[in-house]
Amino acid sequence: MKKPNAALIDTCRRAWVPVLLAVCLGGCSYYTQLAQGHLQLLRQREPVARVLADEARSPELRQRLAQAQQARGFASATLKLPDNGSYRSYADIGRPFVVWNVFATEPHSVEALQHCFPIAGCVAYRGYYREADARAAAARLRLEGKDVQVAGVDAYSTLGWFDDPLLSAMLRRDDEQLAGLIFHELAHQRLYLAGDSQFSESYASFVEREGLRQWQRQRGLAGHDAERQARHRELVQLLLAARERLREGYARELPAADRAALKQAEFSRLRRDYRALRDRRWGGDRRFDRFFAQPLNNASLVPFGLYDGWVPAFAALYRQSGGDWAAFHQAAAELARLPADARNRRLARLAASQAQR
Repeated sequence: MKKPNAALIDTCRRAWVPVLLAVCLGGCSYYTQLAQGHLQLLRQREPVARVLADEARSPELRQRLAQAQQARGFASATLKLPDNGSYRSYADIGRPFVVWNVFATEPHSVEALQHCFPIAGCVAYRGYYREADARAAAARLRLEGKDVQVAGVDAYSTLGWFDDPLLSAMLRRDDEQLAGLIFHELAHQRLYLAGDSQFSESYASFVEREGLRQWQRQRGLAGHDAERQARHRELVQLLLAARERLREGYARELPAADRAALKQAEFSRLRRDYRALRDRRWGGDRRFDRFFAQPLNNASLVPFGLYDGWVPAFAALYRQSGGDWAAFHQAAAELARLPADARNRRLARLAASQAQR
């Protein structure tokens, strides 16, 4: 089960790490740690069927994996996600996260620094298999004057290049969250647009949320965690609103001291708004206190724009597809083929139509 105080926002823990055939040209250490880390993970895999048949293994582990296999089957049969070897093996990695992602921005910008890789294109973070390496990279960026956020990740997708295993880190989630995570990562295998993280992550986030809703309904658990999901949406909207205010403020022609004061004021406001939301609307639910207790900066807000920005647009696209998953995936793929400006205009129109419902 997920640890009670580990809710650094689920969206921070889901990201693709560019490990695909990470060929190191010239002996670069970053690519080396990616290749070595992923190969180690692959060596730790064992078939889920073998674990389920081994009565010496933990009954709780076997129960969790059996439940995950049901969700895995639903993903392919109902959500029309890839039917392959991914999430049909298991790896006990012996640590709480599989990688740690480092996000960074300039001190007066909410736009993430981009990192470009073969195949994956440009993404808004760098991933490290060792937490110490991630913290060291973050420290170097801070010395350069950047805003930095380090977030642990409990799963990632190799986009179908490898059969991704279920990881012990993923089992820190409850059964419903684990099912959603499987849907999310398989969605990346179905459609991934290199160089447009917001498109790819919003698409996968919509598949996760709508897929989980249908998975719960099939099992007679409709509305099982509706309150949790509603609070998460409210929190994300709060964070995105703060991000937009900062974006607008940074765009103004202000002296550096005034920009710094604006930044401090906005993060103070964000904390006040969160406490009001928590205490007045959520009855004192403190599951997100840990996130707000850490030092907040521009980089802290980056994952939310990536994972949630176009979710309403994909909800509208699914509705326009008549709730047919195959038609929805095809329509999303057609969007991905558009030039960036045309694609974003189309997504904006879809999001506006969803907001009017």
